[in-house]
Amino acid sequence: MASKRALVILAKGAEEMETVIPTDVMRRAGIKVTVAGLTGKEPVQCSRDVFICPDASLEDARKEGPYDVVVLPGGNLGAQNLSESAAVKDILKDQESRKGLIAAICAGPTALLAHGIGYGSKVTTHPLAKDKMMNGAHYSYSESRVEKDGNILTSRGPGTSFEFGLAIVETLLGKEVAEQEVDWISEMGLGYNFQQCGHSWKPGWKSALKR
Repeated sequence: MASKRALVILAKGAEEMETVIPTDVMRRAGIKVTVAGLTGKEPVQCSRDVFICPDASLEDARKEGPYDVVVLPGGNLGAQNLSESAAVKDILKDQESRKGLIAAICAGPTALLAHGIGYGSKVTTHPLAKDKMMNGAHYSYSESRVEKDGNILTSRGPGTSFEFGLAIVETLLGKEVAEQEVDWISEMGLGYNFQQCGHSWKPGWKSALKR
């Protein structure tokens, strides 16, 4: 079976955790991830002045498509840049027409609104992006940490980046693979912290996706 492939679109002002954590989780699960710079392959300055080096420019990466999932990190400026990009619009429209997975986190879902993607879907965002996302009543809103409605998967913000990545893994590769990722997180000493935050990740992890 061919490896699943993910395209993470990295724009200036993207939120670092929402970019790196899902990318790490997906790669550990065996998904081939391409982090593509919106304006080129040069290092991208993120929202907290961390620079991330893309694997490729978006122009080059889109030539290697289609991808099994297109991922939009958040960050206010990053989401604005995604929202204003004609290339992002074309990629999302193509992904939607193929019924491919589209995953966006924090303010990232506002780019879906800007490009007319996933209208009618139930979505979540960072709380501060809720009003913007609901402008025009094109979506129904969820307070869930991760929300999946059809081929649209959304999440809340930096603190849900692990869950967001795991939900992508579960959607593309199945719950068993996602559970293996949770085992890795626990072995790294993170399981206790998740439990302290009120989540039953380990033991007895429960999928964030509704059945």
